[in-house]
Amino acid sequence: MRRLFVYFWIIILAGCCGKPGQIDRGAYLADSTVSSNSQDERIRFLVMHYTAADDQESLRLLTEGQVSAHYLVHSSPEINRGKPVARQLVAEEKRAWHAGESHWQGRNNINDTSVGIEIVNLGFREEAGGKTWYPFNEDQIELVALLARDIIHRYGISPANVVAHSDIAPLRKNDPGPRFPWRQLALRGIGAWPDRESVERHLAGRAHGEPAPVAKIQQALARYGYSIPENGLADDKTRRAISAFQMHFRPEDISGTPDAQTEAIAMALVEKYRS
Repeated sequence: MRRLFVYFWIIILAGCCGKPGQIDRGAYLADSTVSSNSQDERIRFLVMHYTAADDQESLRLLTEGQVSAHYLVHSSPEINRGKPVARQLVAEEKRAWHAGESHWQGRNNINDTSVGIEIVNLGFREEAGGKTWYPFNEDQIELVALLARDIIHRYGISPANVVAHSDIAPLRKNDPGPRFPWRQLALRGIGAWPDRESVERHLAGRAHGEPAPVAKIQQALARYGYSIPENGLADDKTRRAISAFQMHFRPEDISGTPDAQTEAIAMALVEKYRS
């Protein structure tokens, strides 16, 4: 008798739920049984940041201030059941306010199409010889790598669309700075990195610091994704964009000088990822 009673209620509930693939939204039903071929993922970019604050202040700024990010990686990530913990502050399907005014590969307002990871790091301090940048620790980078690989896999983000905040906003931002281990992450399948042989081929025997045509570097960086003038002049906007590029791909010299090595790296990246 009890079995018959349960079966009776299953039939009633199935009738209330409507047909398979129909979602009851109160005043109407949404039918999802037929799906369009003309669609792709909203999330196309993964953006790395540093917080320029300690753990407590970083959490406060990202939850109570006018900025936010999808994830926060603390200076010493918590370990729970043997696994490092990343704080998720904004659901991935929601728009976090981490990129601000930004541009990459012909798109503006990168907040609309990205996931942002903030990493607790003080950034830099000003000294007599210039900026001294704070390092990241191994535990942070390991968690960033695990988190980034998962996001990249789920959304099919291409290597050249894993970027720094400074890449998408070179006139305003420096983060995550030249101490961020882009090459180390690229070796784990996270982000882009040029092939050494290609860089050497584009150098064509020139010294690394030899002056290079500004227009050629501007064209290569614009094709790769940067917002940069294409006027053949080493003006302030151009030098800042070049410096952002160097922070990502040649961190030992981020002066913004348009030299032969910078040109060769840019050409190698275009050849590998934008051809």
